[in-house]
Parts: sequence; structure tokens; C-alpha cells
Amino acid sequence: MQTEEKITPFTRIFLAKKRKESVSPDADHPAALSPLPPLPPRSSTRGFRRFQEKAIQFLLFLAAASSIAITLGIVWILAYESFGFFRHVPLMDFLTDTQWTPLFDDAHYGIRPLVTGTLVVAAVALALALPVGTITAIYLSEYAPHRVREIVKPFLELLTAVPTVVFGYFALLFVTPLLQKLIPSLPGFNMLSAGLVIGVMIIPYVSSLSEDAMRAVPMHLREASYAMGATRFQTSVRVVTPAAFSGIASAYVLAFSRAIGETMVVAIAAGMQPRLTANPLEPAATITAYIVQVALGDLPHGSIGYQTIFAAGLTLMLMTLVFNVAGHLLRKKFREVY
Repeated sequence: MQTEEKITPFTRIFLAKKRKESVSPDADHPAALSPLPPLPPRSSTRGFRRFQEKAIQFLLFLAAASSIAITLGIVWILAYESFGFFRHVPLMDFLTDTQWTPLFDDAHYGIRPLVTGTLVVAAVALALALPVGTITAIYLSEYAPHRVREIVKPFLELLTAVPTVVFGYFALLFVTPLLQKLIPSLPGFNMLSAGLVIGVMIIPYVSSLSEDAMRAVPMHLREASYAMGATRFQTSVRVVTPAAFSGIASAYVLAFSRAIGETMVVAIAAGMQPRLTANPLEPAATITAYIVQVALGDLPHGSIGYQTIFAAGLTLMLMTLVFNVAGHLLRKKFREVY
């Protein structure tokens, strides 16, 4: 009986044929009175599997469509509120005016001070994060033993879990006093300390993604380089890094997007003063810092001051979009297929 329960449908058919040949059609014979259990209908099984696949496909489509719908909703809100702003402020004044004082009686709506402050802080952050993150990625990919890599990489990625407000006060209370010992004329609020701390924040993005891209380079490229007499450093710099450049470029673009979108560090350490200056030793305001400043106020909904939030947010989104498209084209140009 145990063997009969485990036999397959094809074995049942074969045994049934043998039973008909070997067993007499005597009603008293025990084998003639024990029919085989019926097989489940194949049509119902196929229908259930087809329904299951359709349900899974619909859920996956719903998840993808919801993310697209949320993105389009954000774009629609920014564009709709910004349209009300640009009905009162000419676009050329918004792009060319050198003052940003929308909350004053003598209001000016030039976005250039905020854009300049955003780019200066991001430039300082990238000047620290890109070389340090890339060197760290080369070490983890080409030099570090497996045990060291398993310890260092999670520790670096742990930096991304630290709240940004902690980094903000770290920049204000530790980095700025330290820099003031080197630069006595440095004010308490400045873009340099904010940019350096943001650079520390985005090092894990650069190092982790770049290291993954380098480890994805096939081993035979390294072996060919070693066979031609290259050292490990020459192989890392002249073979592995160029071969992984598309992935490294993705890490750079993500780090830049993270830098220009940072809010709390610049709001705490850079000083929310919209000034048109490219000097990182001076205080300034970024787009995100201004949005925080206005959001904490009591501006009535629909006022021109309230709508400046969405105009600034739309500008930041377009900046991020431009750099992401440029990064995508760069990755596409230098992408290697192995």
C-alpha cells in the first residue's frame, strides 16, 4: 500500500494495463475490487495556475504603476503651484535676479543665490567624497582580505543610518570650531563645514557602489594584466577602474543627487542667508534650507511667499533631472559588456 500511494500517474496507467492482463475478471478476486484512485482533472489545475500567474502579474504591474503615479503626482503638484508663482514673477527675473528676499517688503525673487549655495556645498562635498570613496572602493575590491572587507564595508554603510540632524550639529559644534583654529576669520555659519560633513555622509554611497562595480569586472581581465607584467596597483587603476567606469559614474551621480538634496546639515551649519557668493568660507542658503525655513513659518496657503516653496522645489527637481540624464548618457557611453 505504501508503494501504491507514491506511484506517479504514468505508473498507475501501466499497472492498470498489467492488472487487466494478469487478473481474471472474477468478481471475488481482491485485485478486481480495488480500483486505482482517480487522477485530478488537468483542466482545473491548468486554470488555477493560469489564474495564479495572472494575479501575480497584476500585483507586479500595480506596484510599478503606483510608483510612476506617485512620481507624476509630485511633478504635477510642483508644476501646478509653480504656475501660480510664475503668474506674478517673470521667468527671466526668477533666473537672472541676484537677490532672493521673497519674505521682505522689498521682495526679490532671484533663484541664483540659492542655486549657487547649493552647488558650492555640493562641490565641497564631492571634492571630499569622490576621491576618498573611490580609493576606499579600490582598496576593498583589490587589496583588502575577505575578512577585512566583511568588517569595513558594513561599517561604512552604517554611516547612512545616522540621522542627518546629528551630522548637522556635528558640523556646527565640532567641525566649525576645528576649522576656526585653522582659519580664524571663519564665521560660525559657513558652507565649508556643511560641505565637508555632507561629503562624509555620501562617502558610503561612492565606496559601496564603486566597489560593487569593480568586483563585477571579470577576473580574466586582471589575469591578463598580471600576465603582461603589470603590478596590482597598475591593474587596479588602468584596467579595473576603466572597466567599471559606468558603475562608478552611477555612484558619482547618486552622490551628487544626495549632496544637493541634503537639508538638515546645511540648514543647521551653513546659515540660512541667501547670498550670491561662491566663497565656501561664507554663510549662505541652499534650496532645501530655504524650503525648511519657509515651511516652518506661518505663510497663508496660496500666497506668493508660500508658492516660492514649489518654485524652488521645481528648480531643484530639474537640476537633479539634468544631472541624472547626463549620468545616464555617460554610463551608456562607457558601459562595457562582458
